[in-house]
Formats: sequence, structure tokens, C-alpha cells
Amino acid sequence: MQFSSSGQPPVSDLIKERLPRTLELMAVAQIIAVSIAIPWSVLAASRANRRTDKISTVTAFAFVSIPSFAMAVILFYFFSVQWDFLPDTYTATDPFWGFSHDHRLIQLILPGFTLGLGSAAAYQRLLRTDLITTLQQDFILMAKSKGVSKRRVLYSHALRPSLFSMITLLAINIGFMIGGSLVVEQFFRIPGIGSAVVEATLREDFPVVLAVVMIVSAGFMVFNYLADYLYTLIDPRVRNEDTSKPRKVTSMGM
Repeated sequence: MQFSSSGQPPVSDLIKERLPRTLELMAVAQIIAVSIAIPWSVLAASRANRRTDKISTVTAFAFVSIPSFAMAVILFYFFSVQWDFLPDTYTATDPFWGFSHDHRLIQLILPGFTLGLGSAAAYQRLLRTDLITTLQQDFILMAKSKGVSKRRVLYSHALRPSLFSMITLLAINIGFMIGGSLVVEQFFRIPGIGSAVVEATLREDFPVVLAVVMIVSAGFMVFNYLADYLYTLIDPRVRNEDTSKPRKVTSMGM
């Protein structure tokens, strides 16, 4: 982490400078993805196998299928070129918090949507399936029989126990987002880890590439541990489960 093979500053200095920019982008992208996926999943699950659900399925597969560079071009053309609604440049020296084009938070919205829409679609497909399964459980039928409103059943009773799979995917997706940031950071000229890898590869500066691989690997482990912790917050039964005893495994057909 101390040496660069191309006469550049030490790798540790490069990481300290670039990593916060990538973390900002990933945080914005994840917030966008989760904010879209949850209400989208609830809408689709509440109308399972109807026209709304089928349109939702087609839309989700479209978002998952569109590559990052194509999504970047589409969003950039409409929101920056045609409508001039969002800024098309990123300035690392600008303050983060604020709601004008001179604040990094607003500058990251377009890259965040580029990176987050595919993740939102993936989260939606997984959460929709789990919600449909949860809505068939006895405690949901009991809540409905007591006259609980449909909205409360969906958001207060069904959503919480259905989040486990999405949280797991969210933790795993952190690493894939770093891969996606290679294209997004280059396109929107964000000086982050992704653009650093591209620049290092072009000049054959392999210590930088190895350092980023180590960071991604460590990130996978950290976020998977965080996912396990979130399980205990969502469902107290996980926290109270006695993991010291081996679980009884039964074979199919035995």
C-alpha cells in the first residue's frame, strides 16, 4: 500500500483521496435503489399476477439488462442535455450538503441513478417474491380478519419479515457496485476508486489494482457482517436463537 510502480504518489495516499468519493457514490446509489425497490415491491406483491405486476416484471428485467454505460448515456441525454435538470459535472472540492448544482449531493444524483436502477430492479424481484410468500402466512390472514387496513398489513406486518433476502443481496451487491463504478466514474468524471483502477490499468500500475482488490474483499466481509447484525434488528428471533446447538437437518423423503 506504500508504493506505486509508475512514479505516482503512494498507494495509501491515492486510496485515502479516492475512496471517499466512491463511498459517496455508492451510498447515494444504494439509497436510491432501496427507496425505489421497497414501494415498487409492495405495489407488485399486492397486485400479484395482475397487469400491474406483469408491467413491473418487464420493467425490472429491462433495468437489469441495460448495461451501466447505456444507462449513463440515456440519463445524461435526457436529464442534463435535453432538460438541464441535473448537473453533468462532478467537482470534488464543492461542499457535499446542499440542494444546488454547486453541491456534490446534487451532482451525485445522476450517477447514483445510473448505478442504482439496476440494483433497484434486482432488489424488487427478490423482495416481491418474499412478500408474496409472507402474505400467505397465517399471521397475515389473522391481521386481515381483524380488520387491519391493507396498507398497514403490507408495510407493518408483511414487509419486515420479508427483508432478509434483500439485505443479503444488498450486502453482496456492494462489491458489484464497485465494479459498476468503473464505468460510471469514468463517464461522469468522478475521481473515485473505479476511475483510479482504470487509470492504473492503462499505465500498468498493478499495486493500485491489487490494493483495490483487497479493499473490495474486505468490503464484502464487513458488509456481510453488517447484514447479519441487521437480521437481529429486524427479527428478534434471530438474536435469541441458540446458535451453539447444531441444527437438525432432515433429508427429503426421509
